[in-house]
Amino acid sequence: VNMIRGLLAEFGVDIPRGIERALLIAKRILHGEALEIPEEAAKVVLMLSQQAFDTHSRIQGIDRDLQRWHRSNEVSQRLATIPGIGRIGASALAASVTDPGQFRSGREFAAWLGLTPRQNSSGGKERLGRIPKMGDRYLRKLLLVGMMSLVRRAKSKPESVDPRLIDLLARKPVRLAAIALANKTARIIWAI
Repeated sequence: VNMIRGLLAEFGVDIPRGIERALLIAKRILHGEALEIPEEAAKVVLMLSQQAFDTHSRIQGIDRDLQRWHRSNEVSQRLATIPGIGRIGASALAASVTDPGQFRSGREFAAWLGLTPRQNSSGGKERLGRIPKMGDRYLRKLLLVGMMSLVRRAKSKPESVDPRLIDLLARKPVRLAAIALANKTARIIWAI
């Protein structure tokens, strides 16, 4: 879609933002609507439009399969009830962590995801460092995206989220608050 947008922009045809609008233009091109662009460029745009529609239909098929699996999996449905965890995140977590008993605690599970600070302890002094980017990147990313959506909701509709999140955002930067919330959510996921 970005290639279609860029190629058409070179010839002065502007596509509004959004995947749906771009696919609407691609559909018009596939149905034979002529654009005021050179013939060779029109061939490339036609080919790219077909590829965009094929990919879009495959993604919709995968999404339907994922929805079917989610409905049939009890763990995935329970995980989806956690704020910030949607159908995709719940399905990925349920499929990836088949035996939560392999972790002794919720903190160990959060550490496996890469959401706990690195410990640099020596001589009885506990020092917590930065968050290491170790662990399952995909699951960590899904959790962080979900928590960032909660943070955005907290800024626009503070009455709809947990008051502890509002307090946390008042004290900490947004990204740090999202990571702390993801850490807490990982512990809740382990418990469920």
